[in-house]
Amino acid sequence: MSMTLTNFGMDCGMRWNQMKRQFAEWRQRARSRSELQFLSDQTLRDIGVSRCDVHGESIKPFWMA
Repeated sequence: MSMTLTNFGMDCGMRWNQMKRQFAEWRQRARSRSELQFLSDQTLRDIGVSRCDVHGESIKPFWMA
């Protein structure tokens, strides 16, 4: 299988886009977990999440779903 310079450029472009999406997802995940810690107890009850659940989420690394 031969790869032309054009195909190589397209492949790199697609991989770059995938990487950007992955980084954006990780950043959003970390932000969401951080924001959970600042919600009031009432708000957590409303959404059905306990402080224990929040702690469990907040200690997860950003790359873990």
